Amino acid sequence: MIAPPPNATRLQAALHDATLHYQAGRLAEAENICRLILREHPNSPETNMSLAIVLKDQGKLADAEIYFRKVVDLVPGAAATHNNLGNILFAQDKFEEAEACYRRALALQPDLADAINNLALVTVDRGGATESVPLFRRYAALAYGGGGDFGREQILPHKLQHDEEQRAYVSGGNGAGAPKFHLEEGARMDGRALNPDPSNGEIAANWENVSPQVAVLDNLLTPEALERMRQYCWRSTMWHKSYPNGYVGAMPEHGFACPLLAQIADELRETYPAIIGDHPLLRWWGFKYTSQRKGINIHADFAAVNVNFWITPDEANLDPESGGLIIWDKPAPLEWTFAQYNNPNAGETIRKFLADSGAKAITVPHRANRAVIFDSDLFHQTDQINFKEGYLNRRINITMLYGRREAAAS
Repeated sequence: MIAPPPNATRLQAALHDATLHYQAGRLAEAENICRLILREHPNSPETNMSLAIVLKDQGKLADAEIYFRKVVDLVPGAAATHNNLGNILFAQDKFEEAEACYRRALALQPDLADAINNLALVTVDRGGATESVPLFRRYAALAYGGGGDFGREQILPHKLQHDEEQRAYVSGGNGAGAPKFHLEEGARMDGRALNPDPSNGEIAANWENVSPQVAVLDNLLTPEALERMRQYCWRSTMWHKSYPNGYVGAMPEHGFACPLLAQIADELRETYPAIIGDHPLLRWWGFKYTSQRKGINIHADFAAVNVNFWITPDEANLDPESGGLIIWDKPAPLEWTFAQYNNPNAGETIRKFLADSGAKAITVPHRANRAVIFDSDLFHQTDQINFKEGYLNRRINITMLYGRREAAAS
């Protein structure tokens, strides 16, 4: 066992021992040591914090909250303590209290990046996706624009290739002079971003009675909104997440947050109220793909309604009958958890379920400005990708998830 630091006090030595147990995954032993220390040193901030973390990692959230609150009482002027308390409240769906903690943290330390991101996340979960946009952008600027290393994702070769192509596009040459960090404004439209419902309300009227719940909408965005969305995705340096299948992702905390996206989300609800209804926008992202690689594996999304739309020009697609989405007509069983149907090793289990239930696949080919709205419980995967080489030819899809799965099932 690693020895405690030289000249350590009894408290430091005991905390060191607890840390070793924690790092080895022996959480019960770490908890016991922390509790023994607190008998002698009840006001030790480090020990109270250590016990809170150990309890949280054991899933004892209510107990952990007690000790996170004790740390705040002991060190009220430390922004990180309020942020940590906010996190344990957030994990218990105490959104209003969590938000108050994050705001107190930022009042003490306005550029505490974690608290900015956490405030954005809790704002979304409280139904305030539009209000979260400036917070996500501020976090992205701190995480990726300041030269620091925090918040960065694993970099795979296809991401390096993407970034090189993007720098060349933005600079109009070999990439020299391209900014290391840049987010397009992505401003709201003065008029509407969405075209009128092409079905004149028929799709929404039949939604509750149709099975499977899948709607395909062409010409989703107005020409100006489509072009602005393309420029946002082509020029913004927000594609920070690498996936083994050869695509990169942009999440809100990476900078995939702009007023135009919020406008599109709001107008989708206004245009299709019978489908989206009161479900808030809770998650969204963008994916950009290598020209001829496999896309997203079979999965379902833990939400109520999924809106997926594509913005890459049609001429980029070498096979007009593919490149889109495959959706199966059988939803995931309600008793399945997120981990059961949305992890890298779930494919075999899902396909067996689909085969046993006689599920049939629906293929929706890629079209520029085409949206697919469907029940998020339906299993789906990216269809075969066969696009032209070149930066502007990369397939781009944008996904918006509305509502919670349990709300849709009730």
